[in-house]
Amino acid sequence: MTVERVNRGKAVLGTVAAAALGSAGNAVVSWAAQALGSDDGAVEGLQAKGYVVVTTVSVIVAAVVWARIRRRSRRPRAVLRTLVPAVVGVSLLADIPVFFFDGADPLGVLALMFMHVLVAVIAVPIFHRVMPLPDERAVAV
Repeated sequence: MTVERVNRGKAVLGTVAAAALGSAGNAVVSWAAQALGSDDGAVEGLQAKGYVVVTTVSVIVAAVVWARIRRRSRRPRAVLRTLVPAVVGVSLLADIPVFFFDGADPLGVLALMFMHVLVAVIAVPIFHRVMPLPDERAVAV
C-alpha cells in the first residue's frame, strides 16, 4: 500500500480551518444554550475562553494522530473508524461529572457534550480532504 504524500501546508490550513470552524460552531451552541437559560458561569465550558482553547488543542492533537495513523497503519480506515467514535465517546464520559457541579444545569452539560460531537463532525471530513487515507482495497492479502 502506498500512502499518497500530503501537502503539509494544505494539512496545516485544514487543521486551522477545522479548529476555527469547530470554535465557531461551539460559539453557536454556547449562545443557544445560554439563550435557553444555561449559565456560562456555572458551566465554564460554555465560555469562549474555555471552548476555543480546548477545541483548538483537541483538533491539533487529532490531526497529528490522524497523520500518524495514516502513515503507519496497514488499515488506517479501520483504525480511524473505531478510534474516532471511541475518542468522542470518552470525551462525552468526561462531561458526566459536570452534571454534579454546583449550579450546573443539564442543558449546559448537554450543550458541552454536543460540542464534542460537533467538532468531530467538522474535523473528520476536513482531515479526509487534506490528509486522504489510502485505498485499502488496493492492498494484497
